[in-house]
Amino acid sequence: MRNIFLTVLALLALPIIASAEDVLSSGDTAWMLVATAFVMLMTPAGLALFYAGMTRSKNVLNTMGMSLIAFAVGTLVWVVAGYSIAFGDGDLIGTGKIMLVGITDKSLTGTIPELLFVAFQGTFAAIAVAIASGSMIERVKFSTFTIFAALWILVVYAPITHWAWGGGETLNFGEMDFAGGTVVHINAGVAGFVVAMILGKRKDYGKSAIKPFSPIFAVLGAALLWFGWFGFNAGSQVAADGVAGNAFLITNVAASVGVIGWLIAEYIVYKTPTLIGGASGAIAGLVAITPASGSAGVSDAIIIGLVGGVIGFIGVSKLKKIFKVDDSLDAFWIHGLVGIWGSIATAIFIAPYLMADDYDMGAQLISQIKAIVLTIVYSGVVTAIVFYIASMLTGGGRVDAETEQIGLDERVHGEKAMNL
Repeated sequence: MRNIFLTVLALLALPIIASAEDVLSSGDTAWMLVATAFVMLMTPAGLALFYAGMTRSKNVLNTMGMSLIAFAVGTLVWVVAGYSIAFGDGDLIGTGKIMLVGITDKSLTGTIPELLFVAFQGTFAAIAVAIASGSMIERVKFSTFTIFAALWILVVYAPITHWAWGGGETLNFGEMDFAGGTVVHINAGVAGFVVAMILGKRKDYGKSAIKPFSPIFAVLGAALLWFGWFGFNAGSQVAADGVAGNAFLITNVAASVGVIGWLIAEYIVYKTPTLIGGASGAIAGLVAITPASGSAGVSDAIIIGLVGGVIGFIGVSKLKKIFKVDDSLDAFWIHGLVGIWGSIATAIFIAPYLMADDYDMGAQLISQIKAIVLTIVYSGVVTAIVFYIASMLTGGGRVDAETEQIGLDERVHGEKAMNL
């Protein structure tokens, strides 16, 4: 009798078990609300301060303004059409969710409201184009960047997101990108590099010292980015579970060793471990672990983050001089180059308890490389087209020589960073 009773209970439980993924989880939803707020903080606060600290005093507000307008414009175009292109139905691009049509407060993505998922993913789109702004500051028109940001999210960021995460099959090579190694960092780094090449160098680049406005701002901005990155990486699990917990921990570990790696390399070369170097190392470590944050373990994160910090330093101190492109705030070298390392490392370093029994490292490496090449080529070519369009609509993409000399804060915004 007892066995019959247990069997009946098991049969009654089957529908509940089968539909568990279709039921709203208040725990997952609460976590994703917090994670989304974390990532929101990264753009108009963290990145704005980080970039402002490294620019010159005459362009501080303009630099911060780019992060601010990137978030505002990015949010708008994301809900209007970006989310549909990225996560709508379709192969090459998604369709069917323009202005979020058909999505209600009852719609779910996994165990959270789809509207919350829209908000979470929108913060990624915004920070991606804001990262790219770091390559073009001190000489790009604010109006040009504003139009560029809107177009870039729609025709560059959203399609790449669709191929990696949104269901696009033809250009999905089976890449492992848990939280945006290619989608955000390589994509944004390449975009910034391309625009920097089109704009040309700043008038005094290489002729006089370009001193950062405030290393204090840069360190504070990096700390806010570090904090927000917990939502960026752990939130990408879209659930409050063990994988999210692992992502949270190794994100912190990779950032920490990124600082150490950069400072050691800087001391070996220059004998001066700078705070801007340490802040940059933290970002490099965070970028490096981003694609692997759902699969790597602690020991893996130590290697990935440490190497990421060293690679970032080499890119900024050595390779930048070889390429001779005025990437103002090193967006390509810290995000693009380190992002490439992180994507490759994702295939190599996997925690044993997260590795599938049939895992083939060689095949996965090929998948990672294919995705990297696709992102570089597509982002590079289409970014150039988008920037030329934005430039034509604003009478040229570069400010005049006098504005560049005086500074964009006063000439464009009519303000100073500090009225002393």
